[in-house]
Amino acid sequence: MMADENTGDRKPSAETLLRFAAIVGERYAIGAEADMAPYLTEWRDRYRGRAALILRPDSTQQVAAIMALAAQTGTAIVPQGGNTGLVGGQIPYESGHEIVLSLGRLNRVREVDAAGNTLTMEAGVTLAAAQAAAEGVERLFPLSLASEGSCQIGGNLATNAGGVQVLAYGSARDLTLGLEVVLASGEVWNGLKSLRKDNTGYDLKSLFIGSEGTLGVITAATLKLFPRPKEQTAIFAGLSSLEDIARLFEMARDDAGPGLTLFELMPRIGIEFVTKHMAGRDPLADAYPWYALIEISSPSKDGRASELSMQLMEYALEAEVVKDAVIASSLAQAVELRHLREAISEAQKFEGGSIKHDVSIPIATVPEFIARASEMIERMAPGARPVPFGHFGDGNIHFNISQPVGADKAAFLALWDEISEAVHGMVKTMGGSISAEHGVGRMKRDLLAQVKSPVEIALMRQIKAALDPLGILNPGKLL
Repeated sequence: MMADENTGDRKPSAETLLRFAAIVGERYAIGAEADMAPYLTEWRDRYRGRAALILRPDSTQQVAAIMALAAQTGTAIVPQGGNTGLVGGQIPYESGHEIVLSLGRLNRVREVDAAGNTLTMEAGVTLAAAQAAAEGVERLFPLSLASEGSCQIGGNLATNAGGVQVLAYGSARDLTLGLEVVLASGEVWNGLKSLRKDNTGYDLKSLFIGSEGTLGVITAATLKLFPRPKEQTAIFAGLSSLEDIARLFEMARDDAGPGLTLFELMPRIGIEFVTKHMAGRDPLADAYPWYALIEISSPSKDGRASELSMQLMEYALEAEVVKDAVIASSLAQAVELRHLREAISEAQKFEGGSIKHDVSIPIATVPEFIARASEMIERMAPGARPVPFGHFGDGNIHFNISQPVGADKAAFLALWDEISEAVHGMVKTMGGSISAEHGVGRMKRDLLAQVKSPVEIALMRQIKAALDPLGILNPGKLL
C-alpha cells in the first residue's frame, strides 16, 4: 500500500489510536482539538492542518515503537520539531488522517566531549540549548538562527539549516558527524560516530539531513564543536549601493580571511521596520540605502580582530565604499547590532502581508538579482515594498516583499504564486536555487520538477521508495 501523496489515504481507527497512545502514555497523546492547535499551524499562518493525534515520545525506543505500529497499520506520520519551519513541511494536511510526532521531549544532552570537539544530543534539544552546552565547556557550536530559542536540533538537521555563520562554518550538514535515525519500519540505525574520517561506503547520514522527515526520523546527532573565539568584533556599516556591498565583501574577505565569520546584507526599509516595531535603535546618524553587518573573529586575545576591523573600515571609508560605520565597543552593543538583522523578518508582520522567498544566487550576481527582481515586482504589484536581506557572504538572499502601504492584505497575498513563479524563474536563469536553507516542504514541492532534472527526480523517488516503501513518512512533502 502506498499512501496518498498529499494526505495519507488511511484513517486510523479508534482502536489503532488507542494503541499509539499506549506507547507514550495518556498524558502525552493529545487528541483534544484545542490542545492540538499549536501543532497544526506554523508561525506565518500560511498552513493549517488537522491530525488524528499528537504523540510526544520521550525516547528513541518510543519513536521506534510508534514507527513499527505505523508500518503495521499504514498510518501516516508527520515528524515535528520546534514547529519553526517556513515551508509547511512540519504541518499535516487537512484530511485529519495523519499523526503528528512531536519530538520536543527527546531533549537530553547525551555527551559533551571537549577534547574531541563533539556534542551528542537528542533531536528535541533546542538550538540555544545546544549552543549553551558547547559554551559550558568553552567550545562553540556555530549554527545560529533567529529562531534558535525554539527551533530544535532534529528539525535543523532535517532541513539542513544554514543561518548567519555558514560563511565560516558551513550548514547543518557540514556540522554533523553522526546520526541516530528511526526508519519507517521501526528499526533504529545507530550511526552516532564521532569520527572525522570514515570511508566505508555510502554516507548514510547525508541521506537523512535535508530529507525533511520523509526518509526517517532523526532522534539524536553527534555534532562538531569548535574553539570559542577569544575576540570578536561587530561592524555596522552604511553604504550607498549594492555594488558597494559587493566591494566591501571582497575587501573583508581578503583582509580577514578565515576570521570573517559573518557578512549580512540589510536594506534601509528593513532597518526602518525594526526600529519602528521591534525596539531597535538606528546606530548611525544618517540613513543609507544599504547596510552590512560584519563580524570578525580571532582565536586569541591579541587584539587582532579589533585591528582588522579598524583597518577594514579605514580602507573602506577612504575608498568611499562605506559612508559611515560603527564598531561595537561592547558585547551588549554587538548583540544590539545583530538584533537589527535578526528581527527584520518578524518586523515585517507589522506592515501587513508579505510574500517571502529563500533563494541563493552566485555571490557575484547578487546585486544584479536584487535590482532586477525589485524592478519586476514594481511592474507586477505597483507600490509593493521589496525587503531583500540575508547572508550576502554565501549568496543566500531572503527576497521578501511587503504589501503596498494601505493595500488589502488578502488581495496582496493572492499574488503569492504569480510573484513567486516570476522570482524563482529569474533565480533559475541566473544559476541559483529556489531554496537556500528553508527546505521544500509543501510550499515548493511542485516546483522541484522545474529545477531538478528527470534523472535527479527519479533518483530521489527511488531513495524514498527504498527507505519508506509504504509512503507513511511525511507524505506529500518534498516529493
